Amino acid sequence: MRTTVTVDPDVELLLKQAMQQTGQSFKATLNRAIRRGLADVVVEKDEKPFVVEAKNMGVRSGIDIANVHDLETEWEVEGYLEVTRKLEERLKDSESSARDSNS
Repeated sequence: MRTTVTVDPDVELLLKQAMQQTGQSFKATLNRAIRRGLADVVVEKDEKPFVVEAKNMGVRSGIDIANVHDLETEWEVEGYLEVTRKLEERLKDSESSARDSNS
């Protein structure tokens, strides 16, 4: 499974120290720490299992909602380029007008 996790600064320091001591990668060190941390966790049989219910988000088939931030970034870049293009056109127009009035 691939996911994004925000790690607290103290945990980051512990992970980095463990990586240096073991020579293992971040991924291996994190997985080992999680396994050790969860080894003693016991789920009570009386507890109801956690269930995630799927909800229709209205997204067309074939669109990966997990990568929507990539699309947002692309739109931001396109917007920036459009504004930059318009500003460059205005600058050229004003320079052209200034030349015409000086002639």
